Amino acid sequence: MMNTDALKSLAFETIQSPRTAAQKVMNLNLSRDVLWSSLGLVAVINAIIYSFSLLFGDTSQLPALFRNPILFFVIITGVLVVTIHAFHWTGRALGGEGDLGDLLALFVWLQALRAVAQAVMFFLILLSPVLAQLFSFAVGILGLWITINFISEAQGKPGLGHGIGVLVLSAVGIVFGLMLLVGLIGLGSMGVPANV
Repeated sequence: MMNTDALKSLAFETIQSPRTAAQKVMNLNLSRDVLWSSLGLVAVINAIIYSFSLLFGDTSQLPALFRNPILFFVIITGVLVVTIHAFHWTGRALGGEGDLGDLLALFVWLQALRAVAQAVMFFLILLSPVLAQLFSFAVGILGLWITINFISEAQGKPGLGHGIGVLVLSAVGIVFGLMLLVGLIGLGSMGVPANV
């Protein structure tokens, strides 16, 4: 296991050199059981931080699903599982040779960093909503950059083109799948009038 100093060092390295950090994370060779459990744990932490942020904002405009921390946890966990599999299989279809366990390890680490960023943003909201929005924008851009590098490294590709392709095609596939799912479930069951 890594100590606190090693985790801090890895966090800074993830920002400065995401592919080098990705190699270190994959070299930990954690078992699938540990990784899936860790994914659930970081999803719980993210949901807890998210629920605290709801206490200090106007939630009246949010859909009911996003006002319930438990449902939010279920949604974020489901989306993470689907996203990881979509990235893996899309990457393989595009010629990647990565292992699902490597990609899973990288996304567990990425979600752990996201939880830290959410905690920072929670305190920034209390200090300055404008500063919190700027921080959120910066984190979003940085997160996208790290994700592309992580995908490319997990799939064993030297360039970023592969990671970008996987990201775009997976996003299209996930959106299409969600639209299909909503169509199968029926908009009426989600509280949307049938004549919309």
